[in-house]
Amino acid sequence: MFLHAFALVDALLFVEIKFFKIYNGSMLTYFIAAAAFALIIFLLNLYIKFKSLENKNSEIKARKIRSENAQKKGLLVSCPICGSSLLPGEDLVSRVYRPMNVPDQLCTINGCPHCYPRVEPGLKRICPVCHKEIPLSDGHLVARLFNKTEGKKHVIVTGCNSCCKGKK
Repeated sequence: MFLHAFALVDALLFVEIKFFKIYNGSMLTYFIAAAAFALIIFLLNLYIKFKSLENKNSEIKARKIRSENAQKKGLLVSCPICGSSLLPGEDLVSRVYRPMNVPDQLCTINGCPHCYPRVEPGLKRICPVCHKEIPLSDGHLVARLFNKTEGKKHVIVTGCNSCCKGKK
């Protein structure tokens, strides 16, 4: 009887151990699948970041080449606020007041694509007259735009909106 009870306990123990192995085996499979999925997601994220960095580098190289070509042709103009070079096709964001047929017009300059509406890293918006920093939200340069008879335009910056308050 004792032997029979021992065989019964042994059989139940064997079933439990076998069930435990099957249970852990399927959980291990799920764990390995989840780890493989996480690894694939991580590698895809890394690949996307690498490609975006590569695109930025190629964009910087292309901009440098365009800048060198424009400099050779003498077409380079710099922004009066941040001092960055404007390539052909890049314009200042400005407003001109009064009709266009008068020789002297009031003009406000908000900035270039590098400093307005967002400032690129490493650039500061500085007034060329008072040398104070121009705020991005409500700061601009006040200038006079002269329309010459030959069709050329000439701009004279009188200062930023904070240093031109007292001038009339």
